[in-house]
Amino acid sequence: MEYLTLERLDRAEYLKPSAFIDFHQEQVAAAAERLAGASSDEIAKVRAAYEFVRDRIRHSFDCDAATVTCSASAVLREGHGICYAKAHLLAALLRWMGIPTGFCYQRLLLFDDDPRIVLHGLNAVYLSSLERWIRLDARGNKTGVNAQFAIEKEQLAFPVHPESGESDNRVVYAEPNPKTIAALQRSHNLTELLQNLPGEI
Repeated sequence: MEYLTLERLDRAEYLKPSAFIDFHQEQVAAAAERLAGASSDEIAKVRAAYEFVRDRIRHSFDCDAATVTCSASAVLREGHGICYAKAHLLAALLRWMGIPTGFCYQRLLLFDDDPRIVLHGLNAVYLSSLERWIRLDARGNKTGVNAQFAIEKEQLAFPVHPESGESDNRVVYAEPNPKTIAALQRSHNLTELLQNLPGEI
């Protein structure tokens, strides 16, 4: 198994709220509480939150959404987000539960017929019971995409093809990348967002 590198050594940095990881917002907190339930099983909580974001929150492009979401609360309220935004929601839900969660990025080809390389966002989660971080990709499954909750061998949404210029950045960041935030905030619709997707961290 390949190791992940932490941007911040203090795990408390991966528990903080922010304007985008707004688990202090009532709707987000209520969703986190509902997903956590009465269980004391950390892994069960992480899996419940991950599968909720992966399966119940649509990917904006898959559902041809009319809006662009960014903050965790907006993603939850609207029921959709692209990979970056869905990662914000998963981080908010897990941080509310006291589970350290960060952000990871891959550089991938946008489409088969579009040669642009863009950032793809996912999460890394610290499992204290196992004393290690795992990566989870809540992008949302569809034909050709089959991300799963996995502890021993990660199963992400997309394979990385270095021969095509793609790359896998294995750094775990405490906060979302500013370029991804900027792309979401300045895009009024999905057409604009496609043009604004960043290609570098």
